[in-house]
Amino acid sequence: MAKLLVLGCGKKERPGNPGDTIITVDINENVGADVVHNLDVFPWPFESGEFDVVHLDNVLEHLNNIVKTMEEIHRITKPNATVTIIVPYFRSKWACVDPTHVHFFTVDTLSYFVAGHKYHERYSYSPCKFKMHRKTFNEGIDQTWFQKLLIPFAEANLEFYENKISPIFPLETLTYHMETIK
Repeated sequence: MAKLLVLGCGKKERPGNPGDTIITVDINENVGADVVHNLDVFPWPFESGEFDVVHLDNVLEHLNNIVKTMEEIHRITKPNATVTIIVPYFRSKWACVDPTHVHFFTVDTLSYFVAGHKYHERYSYSPCKFKMHRKTFNEGIDQTWFQKLLIPFAEANLEFYENKISPIFPLETLTYHMETIK
């Protein structure tokens, strides 16, 4: 049994397994969230080290301060907690079409928070650390036959895909599968 936090839950289906304690958060009081809170206001109304799992599905691109948000996720999670963050991929039209998006995400955007990554070591924007397990494209989205061929290649060759192929064949979403390091 895990204690799972769904940030920016909206009316989407809730992730989790039978027996999990699931807490949902949204700024909109009309979506039935357990906690109504603006995620741009810190600290969030949770105890340090409270959650085993944190899930954000198309939320991070709407928030003003990615560094503070990642620090807050780090604060409220237990050691080795699972953190899943789904965002529109920066080449996707969906990244730019929504006027409420304030950030765009590449395969390396969250590398600034990954222990041992050159960006984290060089720039030190934050002391919080995560381990990156994998990055996936279009997870949970219906795919064309061509995307079914492209995605495994893109995930195995992230830098090549992003630099050479994504301008021609952009994918829609990027999911970061991470773990809290404490």
